[in-house]
Amino acid sequence: MTPKYPADSLTILTDLVLPSETNPLNNLFGGELLARMDRAASIAARRHSRRIVVTASVNHVAFNRSIPLGSVVTIEAKVSRAFTSSMEIYLDVWIEDRESGIRTKANEAIYTFVAVDDMGNPVPVPALEPQTEEEQARFAAALRRKQLSLVLAGKMKANDATELKALFTEN
Repeated sequence: MTPKYPADSLTILTDLVLPSETNPLNNLFGGELLARMDRAASIAARRHSRRIVVTASVNHVAFNRSIPLGSVVTIEAKVSRAFTSSMEIYLDVWIEDRESGIRTKANEAIYTFVAVDDMGNPVPVPALEPQTEEEQARFAAALRRKQLSLVLAGKMKANDATELKALFTEN
């Protein structure tokens, strides 16, 4: 399989926050944002794998800023690392000032998707070759996040989590 670049999976979704999508404080419902991020991440994972993909986990979500009614919201999703059949997708959420057009980062998230065949069985995905410094940093961190997740789930022994151990040992 030919490796791919994070830019190959770049997905950008831009939308308005409408009244039916807000809470009593007139801010976007967190669940609505999660659904939008899931759609963007799904498209990014599909672009990378060119297979059916399913959400395996929502690994991290940071609701750093509320997103007010009427805001223009842009979600940028890219594959940050590909494993055997799974892909980590890193998402950045931006809000745009209505008058100045200045974009501010509001939230971020990390989702994991698995590529599957028509029967729902996992299938291999192409490797990922990060290009930019940010992509390289996210790529490296993805392995630590995966190892931590496996250790916490009891699917990997802590001693086998070499990338995690390297964070805590001196050279």
